[in-house]
Parts: sequence; structure tokens; C-alpha cells
Amino acid sequence: MREIEETQDWGTQNENGGYDADSIQVLEGLEAVRKRPAMYIGDVNEKGLHHLVYEVVDNSIDEALAGYCTNIDVIINEDNSVTVIDNGRGIPTELHTKENRSALEVVMTVLHAGGKFDKGSYKVSGGLHGVGVSCVNALSILLTVQVHRDGKIWQQEYSKGKPLYDVKEVGVSDHTGTTVTFKPDDSIFLVTEYKFEIIAARLRELAFLNAGLQLNITDRRVKIEGEEYKYKHEEFFSKEGLKEFVEYLDNTRERLIDETIHITSEKAGVPVEIALHYNTSFTENIHSYVNNINTIEGGTHLTGFRRGLTRTLKSYAESSGMLSKVKFEISGDDFREGLTAVVSVKVAEPQFEGQTKTKLGNSEISLPVDQAVSEMLANYLEENPRSARAIVNKVILAATARHAARKARELVQRKNVLSGAGLPGKLADCSEKDASLCELFLVEGDSAGGTAKQGRNRHFQAILPLRGKILNVEKAMAHRVYDSEEIRNIYTALGVTIGTEEDTLAINLEKLRYHKIVIMTDADVDGSHIATLIMTFFFRFMQELIQRGHLYIATPPLYLVKKGKREEYCWTEQQRLRIIDEWGEGKEAGIHVQRYKGLGEMNAEQLWSTTMNPEMRTLRQVTIENAAEADHIFSMLMGDEVPPRRQFIEDHAVYANIDA
Repeated sequence: MREIEETQDWGTQNENGGYDADSIQVLEGLEAVRKRPAMYIGDVNEKGLHHLVYEVVDNSIDEALAGYCTNIDVIINEDNSVTVIDNGRGIPTELHTKENRSALEVVMTVLHAGGKFDKGSYKVSGGLHGVGVSCVNALSILLTVQVHRDGKIWQQEYSKGKPLYDVKEVGVSDHTGTTVTFKPDDSIFLVTEYKFEIIAARLRELAFLNAGLQLNITDRRVKIEGEEYKYKHEEFFSKEGLKEFVEYLDNTRERLIDETIHITSEKAGVPVEIALHYNTSFTENIHSYVNNINTIEGGTHLTGFRRGLTRTLKSYAESSGMLSKVKFEISGDDFREGLTAVVSVKVAEPQFEGQTKTKLGNSEISLPVDQAVSEMLANYLEENPRSARAIVNKVILAATARHAARKARELVQRKNVLSGAGLPGKLADCSEKDASLCELFLVEGDSAGGTAKQGRNRHFQAILPLRGKILNVEKAMAHRVYDSEEIRNIYTALGVTIGTEEDTLAINLEKLRYHKIVIMTDADVDGSHIATLIMTFFFRFMQELIQRGHLYIATPPLYLVKKGKREEYCWTEQQRLRIIDEWGEGKEAGIHVQRYKGLGEMNAEQLWSTTMNPEMRTLRQVTIENAAEADHIFSMLMGDEVPPRRQFIEDHAVYANIDA
């Protein structure tokens, strides 16, 4: 995750907006990035690979925040290199007096070097304390940067962070901007293939967060015939910013009120933008941002938002007399059920805390956000009495359901659970007591569960069979969720503490009994549906468990290919075809292919060797790279609206295992 360091005032401006060579301040060198890349970009898998793109784009976004960039293009090239083009001022190229070399080279090769440390260059900016683009350079086998500035084009190339030649003039230009092309070093990254959808989701989010900024993505690996563009292409532009963001997030849910409440204001020098909407669902969906960075752990800005929302709604409900017959206390949770909101603030010098360093700690930010939402909401409620009544009635319904849920929750949290007694009867527990070494497999069906129990390593692997499809929590009130036997069994097996009076979705993972929770379902359509239902439950009710990296999906093989005494398992259709081609020399005479549609079709030894053995298996870790996009997808897949779901399935059918 990113940390941010920024400055407070614009300073003096020249023809380049005060952004010149001496604006680049050097804090330290570029040591250790290649030795310990995960310290700087998170990991060297898919997440870290895509993080490289975000860091380069963030530099361009900084130019947009400063008012100098209106267009950003991201291009995935045929060789999986990436090009990012902006029309900002262009990185300064003249001599840096302190370093005695081009400022461009300083920015690209020195850690903690950048204009965001100079008070005259940027008011606010994102990124890793200025390490972003230099880290990308260090982790690229080749990086080329071209700068259009002062009527000229300047260029420098690097390999593994080292310049191949001095910055040189390569042409003339009638515009300004920076173009960066980089190819990740495959000796460092375990994955080097970029995914269009992951980058597109981030660009879509940035477009909503930066109204008026045009962001485009082109995939030159995928050609499109007969279209306006020769390659796969998508554009993102938002005129109304967060208002459109909330409507995008809520477009698969039934509206409770017609209007999206939206405000852009500045309180105590803090720019605040908020958009919110109420729907008929039973979940709270609030996404908060600081300088375009998703603060997934919240912070003081989110605290201010919740406080202002609760106080204003409660005051209206009491003054209108709608709470006169309610005999129990209304909690903050009740005011947020069915709420979708986005809170975005711009902070000059944010201080972050929390496990992932994405929780805002600046105490001075809470009050401005509180004031902004209070004013906005108070005016809206007075001017829209019908919608106001609908919201308050929703709050009362939520409070009533919460009281019912508390009783159901208490059934889950029997005192003897944490002592190891009272565990679900179907649970085959492991003997290891160190939770960090233990694994729990949530297995589809009693039959497959029985096979898994026989094939597992009893020392550290526990098995919990689940009967059929669990409850779709996307369409269920909280008390129905806690009433579900299968879900109660999951809670009980995990040993966690759930819910408080203040926060019914709170979860205490201190007593978590397994640090790997593995969803293991059949490799068919029903199995995929069940896995999605289980993931939806964890996303809505135990999201912190996902954020801490505890949730995984098993990957059983799709095929067993045999020829005589030779046999090989295949996890993809491409693997199956390759083996048939190799073994049969282009023919299938004497080759037998078994398609595994269910886990129960494998015996215990096969299930262990292919899917459960830590030395052989492949587990896919469930992560939340983009919480807002995840929220949108879960509500679309598991909600009531059919057309968006059908379109999603059609668009992604090529990636699915669909049986005839």
C-alpha cells in the first residue's frame, strides 16, 4: 500500500508553474529496491506488477491535481511493456545544481527524489514518498522516458535503474508532457503478464475521483476488427465526479431515494467531496479516499463523515416525531444500512497508520468532513421530505432487525466455542494448536468432504463440509444471516468474536483458529456459484479476514490425461491440448481423458496430491485490490438485477469453465 508525503503551499510560480530543476529535492539513494522489492511495491506477484503502472500514473495524476494535465493514456504493448503518456508540464530536464546532472535523471534514478517535496511544485500528491517512478525504473529491465518541454523532446533510457546514456535532445515539440515506457524485469517478478481489467478498474476509479480528467487504456495485444480502434480500448471520463461514482456503484441495486446527494466544498482549508445514496439493500458501502488513495482502513475523515451523518439524521428523525414509537436505542449502524457513499478529501500532509498504512490519522480532518456532510444532509432532508421519511423508515427497520440479529448472534457465540468444545459436528478438526500453521477447508458437499477428510494431513488441515449453496447474504437481512446453520458453522469453526452493540459487523480475529481458510468446490458452474456465495459472505461480513490475507481458493485439476502407464493432470484446456499433441503426435489414438466435474470423482490420494498437498497444490489468495470495484461486482453478481449480470457473464465467458 502507498504512503503519501506532500507539501502545503504552492510557492512562487514561473512559466512552468514553479516546477524547475531545483524543485527536485534529493533525500537518499536507490539502494535495496532490487534486493527487497516487496518492501516498496507490496509483492512480486500480480499485485506488485500492476502497482508499477499505478506509480507511473500517479505522477501524471499529480500534474492533474496541480492543474496542468488533462489527459493520460496507458498502453499495454505487445511485449507486455507499458507506456504512460500525459500532457502535463514534463519532468524538468535542465541541470540540477546540487546533483550536477539532469533533474530528469535524478527523478528517475534516486529514491525520494521528486517535485512533491518542494513547496512550490505540488500542493497535494500521491505516491510512495517520491519513490514511485524510481522504483519502477529499478525493477524494469528497460525503461525509456521522453519529455516534451520548452519546445524540445528530451530522452533517456535505463536498464535496471541505471542510465544507458546522458539525457539528450532528440527532437522538437509543440506541446508539453511526459512519456514513460517500461518493461518489468522477469528475473524479479513471478508474473509478467498485465491484465487489462485490473488496470482499467483503477483508471475508472481515478476518473471518478478527478472530474474532468480523461484517462484511456489501450491493449495492443488484442486486435479488434471493424471497430473505431484497432486494438482493445476503453476510455474513462467523469463530468460530475463522485456523484457518478456512487451511481456506478449502485447501478445494480434498487434505489430507496431518487436523488444522489452530492457536495463539493472546502472547510478549514481542506477540500472535501462527498456523494451518497440510499438503496434497499442491507449492507453499508462507504469508500474513502485521501488524495486519490483508497483508505481501506478508514481514518479520521471517515469518522467525521459517520458522525455528521448520524447526528444530522437522528436530529431530523427526532424533530419529525418518527422515533416516538421506537422503544429501543437507534445506533450508528442503523443509519448506514443501505447506504452507498464515497468520501474524498485532499490533505497537504497526511499521516497514515494501521496495518496497511491506509488509515488516515490527521485529527484535524475529522471536523471539516463532519461539517460538510452535516450541512449537505440537513439541507437535503428539509428540501426533500418524502425521501427523508423513506430514509428514516429504513433506519427504523434496520434497528428492529439489529435487535433480532443480536439474539441470533448470541447463539453463534456460545461461551464454550473458544475452549474448543461445541464445535460443529461435521468439522473434522486438526491436532495442531498453533493457528498460524492450521488450515480450514470449506468443502462443497458431504461426499467431497468425506474424501477430503480421508486425504488430508490431520496434523494441520481441518475439513468443514458445507451442504449445498449457502445463503446469499447480498439479499438477506443480518438476523437471517446469523440464523443460517451453514454460516453459523463457519463462524463457530473459525472461533472468532462477531458483532458489538456499536458495530454489528465488527469482527475480532484474536481467537481465529486457522490462518488459512480455503474454499474448495467442484470445477463446474455450480461449484463456481458456491465459491462466489462463500466469497460474498466473507466480503460483506468478515472483510478484515480477507484484508489480512487469510482467504484462499483451491484449484483442483480439470482433467486427468492417461496413455498406458503415463498420466498427467491438467488445470486448463490449453494444458490438455498440449499434452494430447505431445503424446499423440497430433492424434488422440490410445489417449484417455477424464474430466473432473466434481471433487468426489477423485479418490482421497488424488485429491491430496493435486489440491491439498502444500508441496504440489496451487492456492489462489483472495485479495481486495480495489474495494469499490469489488463492491460493484459482488452486488452485480449476487443482487436482483439480471441484465448487468448477464452482460458480465457474456463478457467473461471465455475465462470460465462452462460444461455443455
